[in-house]
Amino acid sequence: MDIKQIQDLIRFVAKSGVNEVSIEQNEFKITIKTNQAATIVHANVPAETVAPAPQPVAQVAAPAAAAPAVEDTSKYITVKAPMIGTFYRSSSPDKPLMVNVGDEITTGTVLCIIEAMKLFNEIESEVSGRIVKVLVDNASPVEYDQPLFLVEPK
Repeated sequence: MDIKQIQDLIRFVAKSGVNEVSIEQNEFKITIKTNQAATIVHANVPAETVAPAPQPVAQVAAPAAAAPAVEDTSKYITVKAPMIGTFYRSSSPDKPLMVNVGDEITTGTVLCIIEAMKLFNEIESEVSGRIVKVLVDNASPVEYDQPLFLVEPK
């Protein structure tokens, strides 16, 4: 397992909400434990791969320390991606954005486009309210069920 794979695994564990993951392969063993304050990585690896292992811990520890500054979003509805693809806020680069922060939306309002396999899918709102926050940058890849917008319901 290389450093990039370890970093990806740490990010996946942090997002998934799982408290502990342990993987063992031949002469390699890694345990990732998380809690709300920090992510802890323990790795038992052969001597030639010991030096790079601390790098993922340093990269993950900094974002975990900033986590307590998150605002309360429990009163908002989260609009999530219904598919994997590329997120676009307008139908083309020269067109205006479909929705902006502060816009009032109703059920059926087109919020964005997600391109998947060369097909452009319009994502419509299933709720009425006001756009509070756009959570994804334009032209960014999105995962299934990834939060896209926060909406204050009417």
